[in-house]
Amino acid sequence: MHTDTTVSGELLARHEGHAVFLTLNRPDQRNALSLQMVGGLLAQLEQAEQDPAIRALVLRGSGENFSAGADVTDLLAAQQRVEAGDSDAFATMNRRFGELLQRFECSPLVTIAALEGAIMGGGLGLACVADIAIASETARFSLPETRLGLLPAQVAPFIVARIGSSQTRRLALAGASIGAGEALRIGLVHASVKDARELDTAVAQQLAAVGRCAPDALAATKRLLLDSSPVPLAGDLDQLLDHAARQFSDAVQGHEGREGTRAFIEKRPPEWQQQ
Repeated sequence: MHTDTTVSGELLARHEGHAVFLTLNRPDQRNALSLQMVGGLLAQLEQAEQDPAIRALVLRGSGENFSAGADVTDLLAAQQRVEAGDSDAFATMNRRFGELLQRFECSPLVTIAALEGAIMGGGLGLACVADIAIASETARFSLPETRLGLLPAQVAPFIVARIGSSQTRRLALAGASIGAGEALRIGLVHASVKDARELDTAVAQQLAAVGRCAPDALAATKRLLLDSSPVPLAGDLDQLLDHAARQFSDAVQGHEGREGTRAFIEKRPPEWQQQ
């Protein structure tokens, strides 16, 4: 059964059978994850978890991109709060993304990411906390933070859990960009398809498979698998992400962070970039 698509700020939500489809809806910004969008995702997740008819949640981006990561305008807003006396503004902003990833990681729902175009930074983090990730041939995955003088503070533990330390180092320390085929090879995604139509078909097949599973058994099995995973235990992960948020705050307020942000806004290479 289909229900009408509803619009909540920068997010589209649609109920279809036993699934909720959430679409990041900032196509002009390649679905950059604003704090408003983060709040909407958390609210929609909580609402879906409270509905006993819902077993799965599908994440997708509009305009043929999944997400280009954090929204630079939130960085500028945090800078204004710092100048007004809020020394924790950057850490608080950054930690909010970690909260989003933790909540999706630990949700009893089966989460599916349908990935196209840009999957960068925080968008890559979301892809890595999805239980099932499917990419089209247009997908490009990257961690660009170091090119901006920053660090992938909140996403790093979840990416390491998905693809291991060695492959995460390659992505993070070289700012590498990889396609769907390479992402499949290293285990970042679980399937690669040709185009958007095949992506729709693959998602539908996964939802049909989920629909054949008992809902309580799904939730309990996911909890068991999470307890067996290499992601740090809840308390340790909270401490790790809190510390990472403070590191991010230091980086973004340091010389490299300021220069990288200015260079991004001015669409020029930062001063450290070598040819």
